[in-house]
Amino acid sequence: MAATTTITAPMRQAVPHIAIEDDATPMVRLVGRTLRDAAIAGNAVEVLDRASGTVAVRSHDTPQTATITFLGGTVEVVAGAPAEPDATVVVDLNARFAATQEPRGDGVLAADVLRSLTPPVPHWRDAAARFWEATRQIPGIPDVLDVHAVVPDGVERARFGEGATSYGITGPADLLAGVFSGADDFLVSLSAGLQVQGTLSQLSVMTAASWKVRFDV
Repeated sequence: MAATTTITAPMRQAVPHIAIEDDATPMVRLVGRTLRDAAIAGNAVEVLDRASGTVAVRSHDTPQTATITFLGGTVEVVAGAPAEPDATVVVDLNARFAATQEPRGDGVLAADVLRSLTPPVPHWRDAAARFWEATRQIPGIPDVLDVHAVVPDGVERARFGEGATSYGITGPADLLAGVFSGADDFLVSLSAGLQVQGTLSQLSVMTAASWKVRFDV
């Protein structure tokens, strides 16, 4: 098995150890980061602890695959898929790991994995604050992130940072929460109702920032 790099979760919760291989592919990083978020959120700790076996996770529209192995409280994620996993799930990577086919193999294990891969997204304002904190040191990042969230009662606004350059992002609150937390792809979200205001160079930097959060790089 390839060498692994541990993703460390906060010590305040007894979460499983989640590890990904060195030089991990984007899908492996996405799966690992999502499992970590699910464990931190607390909605999947019991599932991750009790699960045992191997699950192949396949993208429904690309050749990307990853294997999750559960070993007594330790979770490892590597690229590729074994010939005979205990379960196989086919998911849409751009729809928060929504299943696109009926799982194969161990139905309970597959259901546990699908539940673990769909943690609730945080409130958009909390997600935006964490996004800003995680990405503000990226070279070229605008001085100010100006966010407008469309909610049932109108529009809510939050502003992060100070300075001369700013970047505006507007969209439905749930979509903003998904983008800022890494659950949703930034560029894909532009065709799903997300609107941005800034320069092309800023768009490039913000795309890199979104990848940092989404793939934990």
